[in-house]
Amino acid sequence: MAVAWFYLSVLALLSLGMMCILFTTYWMWSWHGGFAWDGTKLMFNYHPVLMVAGMVVFYSAASLVYRLPQSWLGSRLPWKIAHAALHLVAFILTVLGLVAVFKYHNEAKIANLYSLHSWLGITTVFLFACQWSLGFATFLLPWASMQLRSLLKPVHVFFGASIFSLAIASVISGINEKLFFSLKNATKPYSSLPGEAVFANTTGMLVVVFGLLVLYILQASSWKRPEVGITTERQLLLQLAPGSPPVPVTYMPVNVRQPYEPW
Repeated sequence: MAVAWFYLSVLALLSLGMMCILFTTYWMWSWHGGFAWDGTKLMFNYHPVLMVAGMVVFYSAASLVYRLPQSWLGSRLPWKIAHAALHLVAFILTVLGLVAVFKYHNEAKIANLYSLHSWLGITTVFLFACQWSLGFATFLLPWASMQLRSLLKPVHVFFGASIFSLAIASVISGINEKLFFSLKNATKPYSSLPGEAVFANTTGMLVVVFGLLVLYILQASSWKRPEVGITTERQLLLQLAPGSPPVPVTYMPVNVRQPYEPW
């Protein structure tokens, strides 16, 4: 039952993530003229799409790599590389999103980094850069001792979830700010809920639901890596799959939070 619920949650997560990106793209295409990398407002339209794709969807995918039951068996190195690579893709998309908004602002003579949304966003990106660099140097490169990794892992986990939460807050504030600007002089103001406002608000709610589901999966104790020597239901099913060599296991349900273990 736990296995089925996990994969159902992952399927819902994939669907919601795709919907977040598609809804944001449709919003920019239908109400703001589409996309062009030319310094005009069409270039700005890349900003929300790239930030949602990078800081929300790809970031969450990287964070959830270690929740896959397949990552609990065999070498951890491929999963470490996948974790770092997905985060790197998320960071590249995020940087492109920042380039889009800064270039448009500079071309249009608009001030940068004055709103709460921009402060939240740039803080999130800065923390993300520090988190990725420290994680790469400590957990992927072989120089760090097991004691240092054990010491830094809870900090790494805490900031990983915190950065994701800040990213959700940045996206929501950005959607609201964009609506206030785009509907300020419109025939139907924001308060009358024109079609764009309804669609963008719905997109924001999708991002919130997506974020809550990601945080739920990250915090669910039964879906975390168990203690050494304890096998959960998902590991047992993997080890008993057809063609797998017999592996002696100690089966215990894991219903409590496990202590931190070095990567």
